[in-house]
Amino acid sequence: MCQSQIIITNNILPALENALSAFSSESIFIVTDNNAQHFCLPTVLSIAKLRQSHVITIAAGDENKNIGTLTHIWEELCTYGATRHSLVINLGGGMVTDIGGFAASTFKRGCAFINIPTTLLGAVDAATGGKTGINFNGLKNEIGVFSPAKAVLIGTQFFDTLDSKNLYSGFAEMIKHTLISSKAEYDRLFNYPLEEKNWSSFSRILEGNIAIKQRIVAEDPQESGIRKALNFGHTIGHAIETLSHRIELPVLHGYAVMWGIICELYLSHIKIGFPSAIITQLLSYTKEHYGQPTFLCEHYDTLLALMQHDKKNENKEINFTLLADFGDVRINQHATKEEIFEAMDFLREN
Repeated sequence: MCQSQIIITNNILPALENALSAFSSESIFIVTDNNAQHFCLPTVLSIAKLRQSHVITIAAGDENKNIGTLTHIWEELCTYGATRHSLVINLGGGMVTDIGGFAASTFKRGCAFINIPTTLLGAVDAATGGKTGINFNGLKNEIGVFSPAKAVLIGTQFFDTLDSKNLYSGFAEMIKHTLISSKAEYDRLFNYPLEEKNWSSFSRILEGNIAIKQRIVAEDPQESGIRKALNFGHTIGHAIETLSHRIELPVLHGYAVMWGIICELYLSHIKIGFPSAIITQLLSYTKEHYGQPTFLCEHYDTLLALMQHDKKNENKEINFTLLADFGDVRINQHATKEEIFEAMDFLREN
């Protein structure tokens, strides 16, 4: 599987015009949600080649990353004459690049697509790495394919449209990348003043952070081994996120992942000796920037049941990715029900 070309820029327009020059597409379609349509689409449509493109707008929010929304995109592609030689541009957060990439990858057995993530979370997570998909039957990313975008264009100017919660949602995935990489990367990121929104200096950190993910994806494109490192924090985090929608107290993906990271660091400590001082530091940071988790003790059994549906599981056992230290990744680790509940207690009660 070929890697996507990734470009990080403070001015998206020249980069997008250059990317479009590589395509002699019969038609261009832009998939976006109602947030990106308002804040970001006018910038993109200032390019002459895109003024005649057909815009497919979907409702924002991960709860809309479903088969109904996917069908709507396919119907729009059909109605407005898309072919396998058409180009799809996915403009929005991770939900848009996930579902837009899946729609493009499966329509007429696949047409080319470009991702333009407009959120920090989308830039460091969903838009890169070649995963596409939708939620199904109440489970996160249950249906999907590996299919990399031809290009990923990250325009940091779009991050100015984000509030603090959405910035920190993306920052959680960046913290995860450093934990699975090195202490030096972690220290460099941990003290970064995100609130200053200095995108020129941040671009250099962002480039290095995405490179961590790209190195892992290049080694294991379809998650048969070490790519599972990227799921650190996600076994519990995805369960928390799914539960939050069921109990109608939805949380952003990065918040659920950050809480999952703390729980899985705790498991890492008791199972394989991850340093407790770092967990204490990161727990304090999490309480300050991500707040108290929304789940209660009465939800533990439901969370466990959700973890049992995780795609990484084998032989009916929950597979965790745990860390013995920074960059010392141990995939396919297991924990007892009691240990998992203890980890969730640690997050909630400290």
